Amino acid sequence: MKPQTTDVRQIAEPRRTADHGRTGHRAPTMPATVHASTASLPDQHDHPALRAALAAAIEDTIIYDLDGIGRQYTALCAELPGVAVRFAMKACPVDEVLGHLARFGSGFDAASPQEIAQALRTGAAPGLIHYGNTVKSDRNIAEAYRLGVRDYATDCLEDVGAIAEHAPGSRVFCRLATTGEGALWGLSRKFGCSPEDALRVLGTARSAGLVPSGLSVHVGSQQMTAEAWVAAVDSLAAVLEALSRRGITPDRINLGGGLPALGVLDRRGRPLEPPLDKMFVVIREGMERLRAVNAAPLDFLLEPGRHLVADHGAIRAHVARLSSRHRLDGTREDWLYLSCGKFNGLYEMDQLQYRLEFPTHSGGQFVDAMVAGPTCDNDDAYAQEDGLVRVPRAITSGDPVWVHSCGAYAAAYATRGFNGFAPLPYTCVGGPAPDGGGA
Repeated sequence: MKPQTTDVRQIAEPRRTADHGRTGHRAPTMPATVHASTASLPDQHDHPALRAALAAAIEDTIIYDLDGIGRQYTALCAELPGVAVRFAMKACPVDEVLGHLARFGSGFDAASPQEIAQALRTGAAPGLIHYGNTVKSDRNIAEAYRLGVRDYATDCLEDVGAIAEHAPGSRVFCRLATTGEGALWGLSRKFGCSPEDALRVLGTARSAGLVPSGLSVHVGSQQMTAEAWVAAVDSLAAVLEALSRRGITPDRINLGGGLPALGVLDRRGRPLEPPLDKMFVVIREGMERLRAVNAAPLDFLLEPGRHLVADHGAIRAHVARLSSRHRLDGTREDWLYLSCGKFNGLYEMDQLQYRLEFPTHSGGQFVDAMVAGPTCDNDDAYAQEDGLVRVPRAITSGDPVWVHSCGAYAAAYATRGFNGFAPLPYTCVGGPAPDGGGA
């Protein structure tokens, strides 16, 4: 029998946008800016509950502001009414945070049976949890199915076959690949398939007794452009039309993650200023366009992670040492070594800078220093490309340092104790919130 010829050539290439976002998170070259003192922290990054908890802490700890996270969730639901939220658990697998989001009505994007079990412990129904990882072993799928999960991401025929065998009758959504342009972390290689593959994947899923429920995308983590969602909607619309010609009518679209945090800095210490309002406009318009091209009503999901928690978490750390030494070329360097770094709270310091505040030194003389963590690892430092930070010259070992907007991935990425530096403990302030009220 002659193989069926795919109609994917009728799928249009995503239309090219103007130069917006090709390097959207990089500002023009300019002299390095330095971190402001306490008094000049912008109001939108000044959270009273966090500040009070930081001031009260006498030991190093991560602090999560549950009320702030709840307000962020409510604001997101107001911007995208009717969109179901599935919090990306990997961003903050902290029981209190997950339970708080569940009280607001959030579901969960889980990447393993262990995350599924943790989500279920919040009281969330299995129907509010999907297995969003396209990388799954047979054992993983069977365990997720046993736990009651019936929604699975996929991006290849091999995974579809395994889902059909170990999670019969389940719903699958196929993840389309994106370029990741404009994001600090593009996510363009390991996950997602081409439009051609998506047609084969969902067609095979239907033949295998699964429900070809929908499509998903992810525009990249800490996405800095609205145009990324324009391109994603272009791709989704084209695949929806091609699926319709094959008699497959999805009933939902998962718009994935990527919504940014607002309180972090770029590698040179300059504020990252994503056009969040424009992003919401583009997403709302994109949903209307996708509803118009689909042959049946569409529901929408979103998988925010850092957008909900990053700016509502902070670390009380301390100074290990402020030191000065000369390089081989004779130039002098100042180094600020903190009690936490890449391996115990600040994993993303290679791609961004966290706002630092020195509460016991609001004035005096300052030096421009490189910031690094305490371990014997060369990568445990801010990127060494004009990444200097303004540091009080009088600071001494043991002085407190407040690290702002690090609520995403601070707990998740910490090692068990690299070089003997243990993961930071955490505490939560605020909450609980009334049940319900979310999307």
